[in-house]
Amino acid sequence: MDICKINKIFKSHKIWLTSNGKNGGQIELSADLSYSKIVAADLRCASLNDSNLSHAKLSYTNLKGAELCFCNLKNADLRYANLSHANLYRAVLQSANLRGADLRGADLNAADLRGADLNAADLRGADLSNADLRDVNLRDVDLSCPKLHRTILPESTFIILGEKYIISIYGDYVRASSCANTHYQNHLASEWRQFSKQDILDMAGEDLLKFYPRLLDIIDFYCGKGERPEWLKEQNNDL
Repeated sequence: MDICKINKIFKSHKIWLTSNGKNGGQIELSADLSYSKIVAADLRCASLNDSNLSHAKLSYTNLKGAELCFCNLKNADLRYANLSHANLYRAVLQSANLRGADLRGADLNAADLRGADLNAADLRGADLSNADLRDVNLRDVDLSCPKLHRTILPESTFIILGEKYIISIYGDYVRASSCANTHYQNHLASEWRQFSKQDILDMAGEDLLKFYPRLLDIIDFYCGKGERPEWLKEQNNDL
């Protein structure tokens, strides 16, 4: 699509937003926008269903509540984009960069996210049912909150519920989140096994310290048996 026409449509949408729908016009577009540069734009509530946004630069763009069903977002740059409550049903997000993106409440049902980077993305309340997350980077992602019915998770990814803390294991990283999700700790399995008693207390006080032996049991089960810190061995010997 011609860049002048695109700018005209976006300008009209901005007027529509600022006038609460009284003037301008909401974006309702199904077009080839591949390789477009739409950085930090305000596209709240835009309807872009079936559009081709592959390789598009959309970092820091506000797409809150946008309609993006069946969109091709392969290799798109969506770093720190606001996609909260966006409809991404069956969207193709293969190898997309979603690092730090806000995906709270987003509908990602049946989305193809293979190879995408979701490092530090916020997925609270997101629907990832039937989505394909193979080879996705999930480091620093809380997997206890999204809906994960029939989701294909990356290899060596586990979510353990029913414990005092919610445990998410992604490769060599182990995340322990409070059940209220008010705080969490995310470290390599090898690091968890080396922490001092004071380290654990500084993280989350007595609650985590009491849970620590159980956490190491879980790490041993899912990541392979490893050493325990000397202070814990001595503590066990004193019992």
